[in-house]
Amino acid sequence: MPWAGLTSVFEAELEANKLRSMVISAAMAALALTLPLAFHAVGLGDKFLPMLLPLLLNGFLVPLPWAALVGGAVPWISALMTGMPPLYPPVALLLSCEGMILGGVAAAAYRATRPRIWPALLLAIVSGRAVSFALTWWLARSLGLPPALASLATFAQSLPGVALQLAVVPAVVRALLKRKGMLFAYDGKPEAASLQ
Repeated sequence: MPWAGLTSVFEAELEANKLRSMVISAAMAALALTLPLAFHAVGLGDKFLPMLLPLLLNGFLVPLPWAALVGGAVPWISALMTGMPPLYPPVALLLSCEGMILGGVAAAAYRATRPRIWPALLLAIVSGRAVSFALTWWLARSLGLPPALASLATFAQSLPGVALQLAVVPAVVRALLKRKGMLFAYDGKPEAASLQ
C-alpha cells in the first residue's frame, strides 16, 4: 500500500508534536479571526482573503489533522462571533471547506516535498481555488443565480488574495524555520527551507 509510509509519518509527527501543534494552531486561528476585521475595516476583506492566509500558513507549520481542523473550524467560529462570514447565504460553509482544503493540502504536500515550499504552496492554492470555484458554482445554482458568472467573479475577485499568499507564505515559512527554538524545530533541529 503506497500510502502506508506516508500515514505512519503523519501519525508519528502528530504524536510527537501535540503541544507545539496546539500552540501554533491557536496562534494561527487567532490571527485568522482578527486579520479579517482589520482588512474589512478598510474595505479589502473580500479581495485579499485575510482569513485564509493564516490557515494556509498553518498547513506548513503543523501536521495535517491540525491544519485541516483549524481550517475548517475558524470560519464557523468567526461567523458565530462576528457575523462574518455570513451563515446565510452559506459563505461560512464555503470558507470552511476552502480553509480545510488549503491547510490540509499544504500540510500533506509540504511533508511530502519538504524542505521545498513552492510545490506545496502552489498545490494548496490551486486546490483551494478549485474548491471555492466548485462550491460557488453549486451555491449560485441553488440560489437561482448564473453559476458561471458567480464562480468567475469570485475567482477574479480573489486574485489579489492569491498574490498576497504567494508573496507572504514562503517568506514567513522560511523566516520561521530559520529561527532556533522549540516551536519551529522539527525533531529538535530547525529545518532549512528551500524556495526551489
